[in-house]
Amino acid sequence: MNLSSVNGTFTAAGRQRDTFTAAVTKNVIVTALCISINYVNGTLVHTFRKHQILSLSPRYILFIHLVINDMTQLALTTLLHVISYTLYTISVPFCLILLIITILTTLNTPLNLAGMAVECYIAICIPLRHGLICTVKKTYILIGLIWVVSALSILPDLFILLATEPLHFFHSRVLCTRYTVFRSIYSLKKREASHIVCLVLVWLILFYTYFRILFAAKGATADFKKARNTILLHGFQLLLCMLTYVRPMFEQGLLYLLPKQHLSVRFACYVIVQILPRFVSPIVYGLRDQTFRRYVRRYLLCKVSTSSHPENVTKPNMTSSMRQQ
Repeated sequence: MNLSSVNGTFTAAGRQRDTFTAAVTKNVIVTALCISINYVNGTLVHTFRKHQILSLSPRYILFIHLVINDMTQLALTTLLHVISYTLYTISVPFCLILLIITILTTLNTPLNLAGMAVECYIAICIPLRHGLICTVKKTYILIGLIWVVSALSILPDLFILLATEPLHFFHSRVLCTRYTVFRSIYSLKKREASHIVCLVLVWLILFYTYFRILFAAKGATADFKKARNTILLHGFQLLLCMLTYVRPMFEQGLLYLLPKQHLSVRFACYVIVQILPRFVSPIVYGLRDQTFRRYVRRYLLCKVSTSSHPENVTKPNMTSSMRQQ
């Protein structure tokens, strides 16, 4: 993952700054997107907490974990973006805290999507064993494993930093990006290797589960078009998330086409890689899901009715819910 996108204020060579108008415009856009997306995501979390029937479903537990994770990631990347324009440098310890949490939540997203794909595959392809395999307890264990895997990816960077940097570095102020803090060549090589492994593993899981779901939906339901569209949207969201791993190549490709637009290209990459996937998530997994949409509509419009109370709703059928998307 490359967090240098939060510092779109500067080019790599000359530290060229945006004009005041451009800087204000970019920060207003980023902040407005962050508030808007997190408002919708916050409503989804509130809906989940209000309806116990949702909290007993492994699929919705994974979804809400994704939403909370994305809210945290989006808030922190937006904060880092604003800091890069206003304060420019911050103390290393504070920067480390922000970076580590941001990196963890960014790495969690594709892993969470892979977990949701597996749950979806079990619900559609082997529904008779879904209740046995996908329990609430196992779902929380899976969420814990997601955090452990992400932590194992970033902890070596922290150990390398402590071993290679002099003590005065930790008392200094830096431009808060991953490349300016975790700048050791060992960290770079380790990061590239871990990204390749994660990229291959997650895509293998997604291709296998989604093709199996696609074939099962085609043979078992008349509403094949909806199932196919949901699968394509899941793949599109994962593709956006996986741009995190290939962002340097993606950015270099755009810079090759637009060599004089360094600042615009980096800002565009930041929006595409860091913000757009968090915009897609509540649409794909929340607002398009009929069961979840039935509840969340009231809270988005700041309306609550007695029909939304947990005692007045029936337990949704997991398999049909997946197919209705």
